[in-house]
Parts: sequence; structure tokens; C-alpha cells
Amino acid sequence: MLEAAGARLEFTAGTVLIDHAKPGTGLFVVLQGQVVVEAPEGTRELGPGSVVGERALLSADRLRTARVRALTDGIAVAVERTEVDRLCAEDSAFAERLARAS
Repeated sequence: MLEAAGARLEFTAGTVLIDHAKPGTGLFVVLQGQVVVEAPEGTRELGPGSVVGERALLSADRLRTARVRALTDGIAVAVERTEVDRLCAEDSAFAERLARAS
């Protein structure tokens, strides 16, 4: 569902996909490669199938709570906030899954 709603993005190791305290403009679905999420509650590495950036879309202040950086070259799908909002409005089960994932 998310993959069809976004744009393909190729990234290289070291690329910052999400920067802490910036406005959340969308989310990313990692298709290939590895990213590291550096959040107040700790650091974790994620790979294909992972969704990052959803917290800012669901929070009241809509600011990023973590920094996400590419550990390897890879590919992600970038989905803009307007598309995520539309998908949530059209499918309450999707909205619930997204909230649980954050």
C-alpha cells in the first residue's frame, strides 16, 4: 500500500534521511539496505520492510523525534504526509497499524 503511494529514492551510506527536531513531511519504507535510527530511547538498526518517520506524522507537534541515517547504500520509498493522511482517512485498519508501528 505505502510503496504504491510514494516515490522511489536511492540513497548512499551516510545519507541522513530524517533529521531530529525537523518538521515531519512524510515517511520512508526501506526496500533495500540498512538504516540506523538514533532516538532518545536508544539506537536501532533497521532493514528492508521497515517504516521510519511515522512518529512525526502522528504526533501533535509533528516534529521528528529521531535521526535516521543510512548505514549502507539502499533504496526506499518516500511517502509524503498528504498521501499518508489520505491512506489513514480511507482505511482505519491502516491507520491503526501505523499507530502501533510508531
